[in-house]
Amino acid sequence: MSRLRFPRRGRTLRRLAVSLLFVIVGAGLWHFQERELRDSLVWMGVPEWQEPSLVGFHRVLRNEGFLVGWSDLRVNPLWVSYRLQAVDDPGSGPRPGFRQDWRTLWPIGTGHYAGSGFDRGHMAPNYAIAAVHGRDAQRDTFYMSNMTPQRPDLNRRLWQRLEEVVMDHFVPRFGAVQVITGPVFPERFLDNVLNRVGFVEIPTAFYKIIVIPGERPLALAFLMPQQVRGDEALDDYLVSIDEVEARTGLDFFPRLPEKAADVLEGRVSTRGWALEEVANRPGRFE
Repeated sequence: MSRLRFPRRGRTLRRLAVSLLFVIVGAGLWHFQERELRDSLVWMGVPEWQEPSLVGFHRVLRNEGFLVGWSDLRVNPLWVSYRLQAVDDPGSGPRPGFRQDWRTLWPIGTGHYAGSGFDRGHMAPNYAIAAVHGRDAQRDTFYMSNMTPQRPDLNRRLWQRLEEVVMDHFVPRFGAVQVITGPVFPERFLDNVLNRVGFVEIPTAFYKIIVIPGERPLALAFLMPQQVRGDEALDDYLVSIDEVEARTGLDFFPRLPEKAADVLEGRVSTRGWALEEVANRPGRFE
């Protein structure tokens, strides 16, 4: 009997070894593809925390056309990254319905903000993502994981105007742009922990960073508080990337060499952007 067992055991071990090899190869290919897809939606690396902390823990959710750095503690996207480029005939289809995202720890329903006085503010914008990345990507912008509470005058006016300028002015001017955007919270987590719409923590402000990649990259950063009228000039809210990093604790371009980062992130310069032409332009729906 023992002579029969060893061959069977040997065949079993060979099958297990082959199966394990397929798993390892498959996992490696998946990881390579995932990294390649991520890199196509960010510039100089996925945002990282300057100092590790429990408050800073987040997961990267990959969507069609954009990435979300999702915090299950704040129940917010801490950052959203996407690329836009010029297209021949920009446009979007009918506005999709909002969708709950099964990937979030807390169940954020589509009517979660009802009666709160806050809008479901898109971080990855509906129109620009749809125009560049297509209908499936547009649907993904309506995941609740892409939303954060915004006051109506900010969401529907000032923030919308900035989104339009990025797509209608900067993209045609430069051909391609990288955008990172997200909310800002008080420095101390406990100071804002109970300021929530249901599960969702309410930000105090929002940032948007626009980069023109290249050998000599250009960048603009905006920081907008919740309380605005909506008709203010966009350039009133220009800040350095260093200031946004100080307010959020994030390092937005971790692969950027230190000297290049000092130049790009430490100053505010509008040279070459022609921002003055559009800083006071009314929104599409005003």
